[in-house]
Amino acid sequence: MRFVDTLKNIWSIQELRKRLLITLGLVFVYRLGCFVVLPGISPEAIKALGEFTNKSGLMQLLDMFSGGAFSQASVFALGIMPYITASIVIQLCGMILPSFQKLQREGESGRQKLNQYTRYLTVLILVLQAPAYLLNLQAQVANVSTLHFGFWDVAYLTLILAAGAMFILWLGERITDRGIGNGISFIILIGIIARLLPSLGVELQTRMPGSATGQGGLVMFIVEVVMLFAVTVGAVLLVQGTRKVPVQYAKRIIGNRQYGGQRQYIPLKVNAAGVMPIIFAQAIMFIPMTLTGFNTDSTSFLRAFTDINSFWYNLLFFLMIVAFTYFYTAITVRPTQMAEDMKRNNGFIPGVKPGKKTAEYIDAIMSRITLPGSIFLGIVAIMPAFARFFGVSQNFAQFFGGTSLLIMVGVVLDTLQQIEAHLNMHHYDGLMKEGRIKGRTTGSAY
Repeated sequence: MRFVDTLKNIWSIQELRKRLLITLGLVFVYRLGCFVVLPGISPEAIKALGEFTNKSGLMQLLDMFSGGAFSQASVFALGIMPYITASIVIQLCGMILPSFQKLQREGESGRQKLNQYTRYLTVLILVLQAPAYLLNLQAQVANVSTLHFGFWDVAYLTLILAAGAMFILWLGERITDRGIGNGISFIILIGIIARLLPSLGVELQTRMPGSATGQGGLVMFIVEVVMLFAVTVGAVLLVQGTRKVPVQYAKRIIGNRQYGGQRQYIPLKVNAAGVMPIIFAQAIMFIPMTLTGFNTDSTSFLRAFTDINSFWYNLLFFLMIVAFTYFYTAITVRPTQMAEDMKRNNGFIPGVKPGKKTAEYIDAIMSRITLPGSIFLGIVAIMPAFARFFGVSQNFAQFFGGTSLLIMVGVVLDTLQQIEAHLNMHHYDGLMKEGRIKGRTTGSAY
């Protein structure tokens, strides 16, 4: 009954109801565009592309983030990933280049300039990725269909693919402005869910005794679902895990009023890096795949790092995630700046001297909590390999961990947090009977 009452409360708030309807409408437009096929592509070519995508772990990942549009040769085939790539590059430039750091400190005007640079870089990436996608499509369908792209064919299809990707970006921005949640992240979530439900159905079908590969039956399928739920709970704990550092503010008396004197907390995230270490590690792990693709005489040692199910691939992947978690946390979390801001506002950590000692104290805490956070993040990232080892199909196993699970958990928590804020603002009970939904790391877009 409480859930029904909450839904009634959500529907009774006009602003929230309007935002939800706008979000659903824009999501419907996005899903509709995922099935609009590029001109000149035959059904046989789409079938061949789908078979190739199911055999490649990298292509499955791209297809999942595009909501199946990649394997459908859709106008939305490139999805939102070019924009995410551009955002990562701009974010890294903000950590390294002083000019970008200056823009980050300029507030809203600097943020708008960085967003404009991100869009320009997105267009450049699209101009490079679209022809590569078309040439890959032509190579995969060569045995089943006649498909030849001339220069002008590549030119106008590149324009269509780039326009489709930029239209998705526009939809995401409209969801952010007029809907619920972060639009870009929400579109990724919809793409992941769109692939999750069919994969769940296929897994159930393959586990049934009547199927050609049926093993374990319905009991094994239930075990898989329970394990998926357990991994999801672990991902929620990883996303929401924080260490609260108490901060005491000095009392100030101005006139007849007293200011300060209260105790607050600095929430230090156990996983302050989010999904960025997994993304960086995956980008580097693509290098052996590229080398073996160009060199047919590659050694078995090099080929071992191209098999996403091999022991050496997952061991190296795990170690790189741990290393990148420390690296990215050290860049994004700045104890010295936090200590200076705290001192400027007459705040101090009880028992710790302000200034350098405070920065060392925060840095020591971050070092301690980052170790278990990085190990747990690495375990979540390689969970799909364990799932495949125990007989879970390739398509369904990728939802047992990795980037897809963390993004899905984070976006759902952020969206529920915004809905709860609207309910509390209108004096209704939130979604949770006890506690609060804390969401992900502030500032993370995906």
